[in-house]
Amino acid sequence: MPQWLPTTKKECERLGWDQLDIILFSGDAYVDHPSFGTAVIGRVLEAHGYKVAVIPQPNWQDDLRDFRKLGRPRLFFGVSAGAMDSMVNRYTAGKRLRSEDAYTPDGRHTGRPEYPTIVYTKALKKLFPDVPVVLGGIEASLRRFTHYDYWQDKLLPNILEMSGADYLTYGMGEKVTVDLADAISQGRILDLLTLPQTAFLCRDVPGGITAQDKVLAPHEQCLADKRAQTANFRIIEEESNMIEAHRIIQKTGNRYIVVNPPYPPLTTQELDAIYDLPYTRLPHPRYNGKRIPAYEMIRHSVTIHRGCYGGCSFCTISAHQGKQIVSRSKESVLKELRKITQMEDFKGYVSDLGGPSANMYGTGGRDKNKCLHCKRPTCLTPKVCPNLNTDLTALTDLYRAADKVPGIKKTCIGSGIRYDLLQYRDPDTKADRSHLDYTRELISRHVSGRLKVAPEHTSDSVLELMRKPSFTHFEQFKKTFDKVNQECGLRQQLIPYFISSHPGCTEEDMALLAIITKRLNFKLEQIQDFTPTPMTLSTEIFYTGINPYTMQPVYTARTDREKQTQRQFFFWYDPSQRSRIIAELRRIGRPDLIPALFK
Repeated sequence: MPQWLPTTKKECERLGWDQLDIILFSGDAYVDHPSFGTAVIGRVLEAHGYKVAVIPQPNWQDDLRDFRKLGRPRLFFGVSAGAMDSMVNRYTAGKRLRSEDAYTPDGRHTGRPEYPTIVYTKALKKLFPDVPVVLGGIEASLRRFTHYDYWQDKLLPNILEMSGADYLTYGMGEKVTVDLADAISQGRILDLLTLPQTAFLCRDVPGGITAQDKVLAPHEQCLADKRAQTANFRIIEEESNMIEAHRIIQKTGNRYIVVNPPYPPLTTQELDAIYDLPYTRLPHPRYNGKRIPAYEMIRHSVTIHRGCYGGCSFCTISAHQGKQIVSRSKESVLKELRKITQMEDFKGYVSDLGGPSANMYGTGGRDKNKCLHCKRPTCLTPKVCPNLNTDLTALTDLYRAADKVPGIKKTCIGSGIRYDLLQYRDPDTKADRSHLDYTRELISRHVSGRLKVAPEHTSDSVLELMRKPSFTHFEQFKKTFDKVNQECGLRQQLIPYFISSHPGCTEEDMALLAIITKRLNFKLEQIQDFTPTPMTLSTEIFYTGINPYTMQPVYTARTDREKQTQRQFFFWYDPSQRSRIIAELRRIGRPDLIPALFK
């Protein structure tokens, strides 16, 4: 029976450890499951022979005893805010406290501070100033350059500058964390300056700034000139999409942040090895009797691939995981499913076989050499890349094999799907036929009653800024969904997600969205206002008012009134909203839309 990584001094003593090599601090509760980053990094380090402990959600408001209780590690402290940026986790787009913190026992909001990456690092540096602190996780990854912070409504410098940490690892951190630990353990300090997928601050750039480096406008220039910030973003995004990228350098004050290019994508064998580690798949016993909402959602789910080439403007997935798809082998996925069937609380239903986009498994560039220097942020819009292999045969086979695992009654797909990928007419006959086979397999056998998809909007101009397909793709998919349901005698629902107040969206666009979705018999429930998060195209447009790829101005709803006015159109069917919506349609000069919405 696998055991959890230690979290207390007594647990370390039971293992016979008198000093740890690495201590990981996390803003999340400790759940030893491969969907939780701290558990994965801890298990990977453990597999390479390191003595690792986890301190989840340390108390930062007392005498810092949680930061002292395991003493000084031999190599470094690792710090992560958790599975989400802490401010996105804590606040809604309206800057109101969310109903619960999904990664904290019982959903409490008292488990972590705002910006825990910064708070934890400062506590550790106060207590152990000579021990290296290494940042990881999505909060650090997406804040590694000058970035706009929506909650403070201002540009902030890189998070190394703000926290005082020594190193930062970005993206998916298994390989880089092991190599960093090896370098520190072996005293190869100079190697840390060239280690892929890391960032550090320095007064003199190692090797000097060369013609191969990408040099960003300094932080201070970005504060004074929004056009400098928006130009920086384009460089950062293009480099994040390349397999063979360049070193990126930005000056902040009298120092430079140096961000080394990433490792190549993992191989299938490397990804399989990570998921084959001895996770308990359970929350640590310290949480007995307490509910961890995020764990409840994923406890019986399996991640089948990494990466997303959708490139949605508002999404951070490709910025963190990259756009190259790395798929697990069928054997690895089935092995994990067999483990799930042995869990005491498993009733036969797998909640998800998915990933960032559920139906990208097994797809990707046909000629990988063409992907090496490709800067394109999305392989799907405005047109599907001709080098993209869209064959879904392997994914359909995986679903069918999963359903045959003894003890499994049904496998559901909870992750989002790209329905435009399903509708693409691939010149390869086999790939083209696989889209129809997969679509029918998905709808007839793998929907738990409701299939959630994300058209996001109905306006083509807004969708173009979002890097999403035309709404006609959704309408066609709905016809297919309804047809398969009818043929199979099913009564399943299609649940679309929509966003208001995205850059480029006007009140008129929202009124037309309400009319179109009403015509399709939807009363929308999966909706949200656009939330600016660091390192996305949409956020840069929100802050600067400029599209980095055209340098042209873009209207964005910024005030509370503008946002609320757009949001109210989602609720055209609510009698309490009717008079306000009618007044707004008259104000914007579109009274002609009133009969279409309220007849």
